Amino acid sequence: MKTGTASSEIAGITSDDLRAFHRQWYQPANARFVVVGDISADTAVARLDKVFASWTNSSRVARTPVPEAPPLGPAQIYIVDHPEAAQSQIRIGSVGVARSTPEFFTLEVLNSILGGSFTSRLNQNLREQHQYTYGVASRFDMRLSAGPFVAAAGVQTDKTADALKEFFKELNGITAPVPADELARAKNYLALGFPGDFETTRDLSVRLEELVIYGLPDQYFSRYVASIQAVTATAVQNAARAHIQPSRLAIVIVGDRKAIEPGVRALNLAPVRVMTVEEALGL
Repeated sequence: MKTGTASSEIAGITSDDLRAFHRQWYQPANARFVVVGDISADTAVARLDKVFASWTNSSRVARTPVPEAPPLGPAQIYIVDHPEAAQSQIRIGSVGVARSTPEFFTLEVLNSILGGSFTSRLNQNLREQHQYTYGVASRFDMRLSAGPFVAAAGVQTDKTADALKEFFKELNGITAPVPADELARAKNYLALGFPGDFETTRDLSVRLEELVIYGLPDQYFSRYVASIQAVTATAVQNAARAHIQPSRLAIVIVGDRKAIEPGVRALNLAPVRVMTVEEALGL
């Protein structure tokens, strides 16, 4: 199978390449079935056996472990020039954690406080207080290996530097002790919203996929609320200090360079590198 992202390499992919990829990965040894609906387990298994009886394994190839992403170095700002852009798109991030992290529930609460809910600090600051953006959010994208931590918003071009300043106010502030009422509100937000994740058969199947993909314990769902409510302010502060380090973040801003660069540089948050769209995409 050919690799790469350049258009010339993509154009070189043949039907034989696709067949080889299918033979390697689309086989019973790599498959799991999740069935949710008005059907018994016996009936579901019988129907699956009938439909897939002729599906056999080819030579199984072991999955190549994803290399652990190295932590970022000192903070760096990248301005990707998009002349006359009406908005600036801001993405601030770093290497996060894998889904298997023992801090999962703590990070759920932490992110709810920072940018994971409408009443989060980032949204109340940039949207409600300053009206720089229609919405702002943060998340830990947890995967089998470490995914990114990202805080993001689209902001008014003329408020790009001001918005970036407020981003860092909250990213620095989250490492301080969280007040008891704010902690309780975040935990209740997650706990009370949890039943909504199981409203439809599709919702249920998606949640069950988590158990399969990430090898979660059978009791994960029944213990979720209790695990969230057990998170302490000290745990949140320790997790924030470990995983949100403003001095080691990458900041990407796509917008009109002429309008935003002077203000961004004046903040003196980190070195600034200006790039064209083509450079940013590696073209």
